[in-house]
Amino acid sequence: MILKILMYVMAVLYVAAGINHFVKPKFYLKIMPPYIPAHKLMVDLSGVAEILLGIGLIFPQTRSWAAIGLIALLIAILPANIYMLTERIAKRRFKRIPVAFLWFRLPLQGLLIYWAYLYI
Repeated sequence: MILKILMYVMAVLYVAAGINHFVKPKFYLKIMPPYIPAHKLMVDLSGVAEILLGIGLIFPQTRSWAAIGLIALLIAILPANIYMLTERIAKRRFKRIPVAFLWFRLPLQGLLIYWAYLYI
């Protein structure tokens, strides 16, 4: 029962995060590493992916595929988290975000991947 509740929580979080890509795109554009092309397109695609994969978690027929997709997405966005951390340590950008929080985000990715893995 708790896993089912957590699945719905996860679905809502990803759908909300995906919508946020379109509500506040400037934030996501700022965290894109310079070596990744087509920043706006990547922000939009990741937002759409989060929305669709979050919805996909809800349905038993698509749950496993959605969980696999979320794992792939979490791995794909890891460079943005690393970029934010390295830029913050170098004191070039993201000065208002505590370094400890940016370090915390890295193992958090692993926990989010494991959370999605539970629904494969």
